Amino acid sequence: MGAIGKGLNVLFNLRSVRTRSAGYILPTDHVSEEHHMSYPFLSEEWMNAAKAIREKYADQASKPTAIIRMNQVVTDVPFGDGTVKSYLDTSSGDVVMELGELETADVTVTTDYATARAVFVDQDQAASMQAFMAGKIKVQGDMMKMMAMQTGMPQDDVAKTIAQEIKDITA
Repeated sequence: MGAIGKGLNVLFNLRSVRTRSAGYILPTDHVSEEHHMSYPFLSEEWMNAAKAIREKYADQASKPTAIIRMNQVVTDVPFGDGTVKSYLDTSSGDVVMELGELETADVTVTTDYATARAVFVDQDQAASMQAFMAGKIKVQGDMMKMMAMQTGMPQDDVAKTIAQEIKDITA
């Protein structure tokens, strides 16, 4: 996979992301696998559940080595007003992802809901490159910062566990 595909996959994969707010912790340690709740990708409930998973592993998660402040815009969302804005910020030394947007982002990535889900939840690397080449993923700003994320974001076993648990709660 090319550098752009890897960068985009890491970008939205939500691995090892520590949040500023504690969020709530789902009682996953006491619930059997078939009773796990699942939520629509990028819904407020999904974001809260994903935060809870990341918080569960916060003390084990590796720190990012790349500094980036990135806005993410997902369009054609099947709920709310049709657009979800979120941001990723590693300038504090932790990976922070929240709903909303940064005033001074290094880069803004925009894509539609179906593409975001295929690339970021299903981790379909071919879809990532195809979407980028077809113009379904638009990048504005410092492309070099985004590219640095492919090696600067944690990709160890803890990050893989977090990614799998987030995939498991995605409807």
